[in-house]
Amino acid sequence: MVRFEINRVLTGTGHERYVEGEPILGDRPPDVLARRLFERGGIDRIHINSNVVTVDLTKGADDTSGIAEIIADLYTFYRPGVEVPTPESFGAPATTE
Repeated sequence: MVRFEINRVLTGTGHERYVEGEPILGDRPPDVLARRLFERGGIDRIHINSNVVTVDLTKGADDTSGIAEIIADLYTFYRPGVEVPTPESFGAPATTE
């Protein structure tokens, strides 16, 4: 089992539990993170409470590589090749200077 304390609150004050093989129906940040972690493989259960992510590895597994990167990547929006939006992209009037 490994535990990560992150700088973002994902669940408010609630607890979210996810089990490998059970459908994750929501699209909230903890749901997205759980899906991504299960896609990595080697994980049986995930518990998220506020800003603490607890990952229960598959029995006998000790490889935690990539887990921290998946968690950190949750809020990375601007990647190479992705255009950074401007205020005008969100309907703000264009400024003329």
